Amino acid sequence: MRLRHIEIFHAIYTTGSITNAAKILHVSQPSVSKVLSHAELQLGFNLFERVKGRLIPTDEAEMLFDEVDKIYQQMRAIKNTAENIKKSEFGAISLGVTPALGFDAIPNVIADYHQDYPNVTFDIQTLHNDAVLQALLEHKCDLAVLFSPNSMPGISAKTLSQSELVIVYPKEKFPHCPDKLTLGQVCDTEFIDISDSGPLGDMLWARIMEENIAFNAAIKVQTYFIAARLVAHGLGVCVVDRFTAQGNLADNVAIASFDPPLTFNVSAVHLENRSLSKVTDEFLPYLSRVISNS
Repeated sequence: MRLRHIEIFHAIYTTGSITNAAKILHVSQPSVSKVLSHAELQLGFNLFERVKGRLIPTDEAEMLFDEVDKIYQQMRAIKNTAENIKKSEFGAISLGVTPALGFDAIPNVIADYHQDYPNVTFDIQTLHNDAVLQALLEHKCDLAVLFSPNSMPGISAKTLSQSELVIVYPKEKFPHCPDKLTLGQVCDTEFIDISDSGPLGDMLWARIMEENIAFNAAIKVQTYFIAARLVAHGLGVCVVDRFTAQGNLADNVAIASFDPPLTFNVSAVHLENRSLSKVTDEFLPYLSRVISNS
């Protein structure tokens, strides 16, 4: 039996007539009769007998129905799953994010998206720029959100927003809490150095060289948020991305943009030869909206 035979047989068996079967299947009565005749021809036996205007299942049909019903229910499950996928009510998003976005931005995005699509699951991991290509190639994530990613062969990048490097400083150092500072204005303050060979570190180093600034750095760390927390303990100033700065604010700490500003792109990247799933593609506007407002 073909799938269409199964669908017609099941409809006639459960409704008791070709007329009712045609109604629930939204097809004409002649087409139902034609498919039924073809199914019986293929099987080599009758499935129904006409008795007083009704179709009564034959003994052979009774024996066949249990197996047909199992397949029919599976067909309905496939149809329902396909509908859920179409409506983005089912699926999985595998996401790699730069650590700085984990403080507020990504949790806020997922909270917004999850409210609209509660059945979509997430797998989230933190990634640094130098590890993202391998993670995508190994399918550890389908989409990665990074700061100022370098152009990579086989990788498609979509700019979501712009952000900036900022100076995080103790308020006691600048009681008037300026919202803009130069490196020259903080160079006599203890500087918390961050070992960053990525694009943001290169951007800061270029500005340091441009302004010919020398810093006194007694503390050196590997992680942006640790530097921000050390500032909160009054141990100096640091330069981090705005996401990290805002995610680690303290009452005694303030944030200043560079003068002139040091900006960078926040981008979503994925493999060019692997299209994004429907749910991942529809997740992007949520991502862009929250990051743009962060």
